Amino acid sequence: MNFKGISYYLSLFCFPISILSFINILYSSYFDYFLSINSYIIALILSFLISLALFFIGKKTVKKINFIEQLILIILVYLLVSFFIALPFYLSNYQVTFLNSYFEAISGITGTGFSIFKNIRYLDPTLILWRSSSQWLGGLYFLFFLILIFSNKQFNYKMNDLTYSGDGNINSESNIKDLLLKIFILYSVSSLVIFLFLNISGIRMFNSLNLSMSLISLGGFLPTNSLERIIKSNPQKLILIFSLLISMLNFFLILNIFQKRIIIRDHKEDLYLVLISFIFILLVHLSGYSGLDIVISVLSSLSNSGLSLMSSNNNLSLFFILITVVGGSLISNSSGIKFTRIYILLKTVFAEIIKLVSPNSIINKSIFNSEKKITDENIKISFLIFISFFISLFILSGILIFDNIDFEKSFKLSILTITNTTTSAMFGMESMDFINLLTTSKLSMIMFMIIGKIELISIFLIIKKIFFKD
Repeated sequence: MNFKGISYYLSLFCFPISILSFINILYSSYFDYFLSINSYIIALILSFLISLALFFIGKKTVKKINFIEQLILIILVYLLVSFFIALPFYLSNYQVTFLNSYFEAISGITGTGFSIFKNIRYLDPTLILWRSSSQWLGGLYFLFFLILIFSNKQFNYKMNDLTYSGDGNINSESNIKDLLLKIFILYSVSSLVIFLFLNISGIRMFNSLNLSMSLISLGGFLPTNSLERIIKSNPQKLILIFSLLISMLNFFLILNIFQKRIIIRDHKEDLYLVLISFIFILLVHLSGYSGLDIVISVLSSLSNSGLSLMSSNNNLSLFFILITVVGGSLISNSSGIKFTRIYILLKTVFAEIIKLVSPNSIINKSIFNSEKKITDENIKISFLIFISFFISLFILSGILIFDNIDFEKSFKLSILTITNTTTSAMFGMESMDFINLLTTSKLSMIMFMIIGKIELISIFLIIKKIFFKD
């Protein structure tokens, strides 16, 4: 195991916390928030020193790490970076325990949006900005992780097999670095564009900034108690819809649009996602609801954001919960099982049924009716991820029931945790009290928020590598 190589890359992911800390120090100084400035100074010093130590440990070693080492790196990034993010919460004047602080940090970096703070309106503005920044950074990191994993030759899913980006053939380290840089620029520019549109629409600058970071990362942290306090007009709702849509779709689609080389046949996954979104919106409309709030709720559920302007009855809330399981594009900040994998599984099942009925039938094994064919590896991995999702759901639901949470809430909360989706009135979960959960529940949810991002199959692969030698 190349631990020094892991250490080197870990330092690169930890260092940006120093930059975020410095920004918050400047923000605190400018607005005279001196009560909280010391916490960001401590976070800056610790993150910088530990990043520096990790960098020098791995500086003079082989930088190349294999697939399993990449998975270990990703887990360590979530655990260590969250430690630095937790410090300002813990060192604030709100008397938050370190476990609760760490829970908030994990919730931020995974884009889940669960919060131990009940009244965000009266929270220190620097802490609100810190929460939103952690989401934004977590979203960027997740896109980086996707590129690194999908481009690894040891991973059976080749990027161009399932994403149709036209950029899937990554053969060199320089190409990967170039792609990561493009992702960073596009992610930053998209955040800026959303911020400007929100601000122009009449939302004050501070709320626009924080909401833009939440939308691009598909997180659930808000600068106030509810979305209704920010989004009030139809133009603002349309901006929200647009933001959720671009964050849910394949990030390469947005990249290709910017580069003016969009090819429709390369992005059929996105077309199918738009189509299924329309079907879900129509189903909700037939239930007696109308207006742009429906569109926001469906896209928010499908993208695993969880932000909504509407409340719903029990039946409809369960419908929205189940949509979160579907998820968005493979190359996006959404979680869930992912639409492409569900498509592969459903098409395979239908093909097997047709074989039983008519053995001589010619079966179309293409993905989204393109030139790409469904391989045995595609089916195997999609099935394993599907099964691991429900194993995670069963385990977490059982743990939460022991915390005196009724079965329905445990079930809903487990799905939201594993899909990294925040609670809201749309799911009938707006009154969830996270701060008073048992320690076992918090620790379990911390673990499954991370698993929701990296998927349980990744943990199985690491265990297999460590304990079961080939």
